Amino acid sequence: ISSSFLASTGLTEDQKEFQKVALDFAAKEMAPYMAEWDEKEIFPVETMRKAAQLGFGGIYVKPDVGGSGLSRLDTSIIFEALSTGCTSTTAYMSIHNMCVWMIDTFGNEEQRRRFCPSLCSMEKFASYCLTEPGSGSDAASLLTSAQRKGDTYVLNGSKAFISGGGDTDVYVVMCRTGGPGPKGISCLVLEKGMPGLSFGKKEKKVGWNSQPTRAVIFEDCVVPVGNRLGAEGQGFSIAMQGLNGGRINIASCSLGAAHASVLLTQEHLTVRKQFGEPLANNQYLQFRLAEMATRLVAARLMVRNAARALQDGREDAAVLCSMAKLFATDECFGICNQALQMHGGYGYLKDYAVQQFVRDIRVHQILEGTNEVMRMIVARNLLQS
Repeated sequence: ISSSFLASTGLTEDQKEFQKVALDFAAKEMAPYMAEWDEKEIFPVETMRKAAQLGFGGIYVKPDVGGSGLSRLDTSIIFEALSTGCTSTTAYMSIHNMCVWMIDTFGNEEQRRRFCPSLCSMEKFASYCLTEPGSGSDAASLLTSAQRKGDTYVLNGSKAFISGGGDTDVYVVMCRTGGPGPKGISCLVLEKGMPGLSFGKKEKKVGWNSQPTRAVIFEDCVVPVGNRLGAEGQGFSIAMQGLNGGRINIASCSLGAAHASVLLTQEHLTVRKQFGEPLANNQYLQFRLAEMATRLVAARLMVRNAARALQDGREDAAVLCSMAKLFATDECFGICNQALQMHGGYGYLKDYAVQQFVRDIRVHQILEGTNEVMRMIVARNLLQS
């Protein structure tokens, strides 16, 4: 396949090296087990710890606490490559990375040293707790309350759809310490085993089955004030800054799924015969494959452009991250879905990986801010200027 499609065009030698390491890991340690993890709903902890030994547990976290200190573009390249092996597992790793980055960036020295090293090595795993049963897109209306009592907060409320919930060790929780709206929200880091912290049943999902999803419940849960990230009232800002990176990360996972699906389709068209000749000779299917590859390259360029903007701290970074997340997750779902169609009946069998990519990336159009919310962010930005 031409190198332009293979996603290494324009990368530095170092980036090509990270990409190769991640692609090799995906091919050897993830792809062979992806179907089993999905079917048996296995959270592949040991595989992720192996990935952490390669530096993938805290990719854009500072090195003094065990991170790899890489750029947002490096991070995108790595998540895209890993996602070719198992999108669901990589997507969880991207959320974990976002949580560690939040502690690294907004935590004080004591918090950074207490939490980050064991998270970067993936000895411990993290979950991000923003969404609630009644507040998804309208995150600023969250109700989980944290009342200050001396040098502790007492938490009450619940979070919904939490990736890793119940199986992970560290919970980065957005809660209300002040009045209504975004300015009343603070960010607390909870640890599994704290009295008053419990979990709902494991949700049954269409995809993303290699990571458990549960409600996280707080009933008079006592958290030391020393576990608050940043100042009171800074929580919503921390949550949103985390999500700018999270949006690029999840878009990158969609790129990997689409990339893998194009390769599977290419192979299928070459091998499968109908009407006495390979499907690859059918011009309609050739054109569809060309469109899929073109849309993938366009989406990849948008994601990498947004990653660079975020890395450089550019003013338009948030809107570019929203555009990239909207465009890449929509386009890549379309690519995977088209790939399934081009596999015919085989595409609908669980023996063929393409259906799992379709199931796993469908949710990327919903989480880390729905694609409708991405449109709102972009429109608001255009109409303000």
